[in-house]
Amino acid sequence: MPERISVVVADDEPVVRAGLSAILDSRADITVAGAAGDGEEAVEVCARLRPDVLLLDIRMPRRDGLWALAELGRRGLLGPGRSRVLILTTFDLDEYVDDALAAGAAGFLLKNSSYEELAGAVRAAAAGHSALSPVVTRRIIEGHLRARRRPDDGELARLSDLTARERDVLRLVGEGLSNAEIAARLVVSLHTVKTHVSRMLMKTGCQSRAQAAVLARNTLS
Repeated sequence: MPERISVVVADDEPVVRAGLSAILDSRADITVAGAAGDGEEAVEVCARLRPDVLLLDIRMPRRDGLWALAELGRRGLLGPGRSRVLILTTFDLDEYVDDALAAGAAGFLLKNSSYEELAGAVRAAAAGHSALSPVVTRRIIEGHLRARRRPDDGELARLSDLTARERDVLRLVGEGLSNAEIAARLVVSLHTVKTHVSRMLMKTGCQSRAQAAVLARNTLS
């Protein structure tokens, strides 16, 4: 039997924590390993339990979700082979989205998402894929990264080791395309795209597909 996806739920509202935990625990392939009521507790629980996915609210007391996301990155607990973070949000948190993407969030999940969307986002994040549908990913990228700025030297240096095809893949990730859509665009197999995406993330130091999209929009658009 395949190993279940372990999840930690971090939200300062007990009812929300309980509801999300109950929904996810009811799935045969997901188990809720722990919960937290603020950012500081979320980091400590993740450091102890090393979950596959952390559902992380932004607005919490003591330490908020953005602090927790940054702290997980500093401790080396974030990214491929470690924990992936899904930000729990509503679209009134626009001012935080750029920071969360840049800090390595794997995706965003609306608090009014359906049960299946919630479970699907967790599975996608655990598998290292975009945790949102391409349509929603494009909406976030276009809505929050529309303002162009000149790429800095550090960002350009992160592209230096990419092959031409890996740059193509990075550019398409920046457009919000799924692996299947990238495969169709480049006329290659899905397996080949997954390999390119994995290598691109490793070479650029991006901890998530969403973070790679930010890099692509800043440097390749």
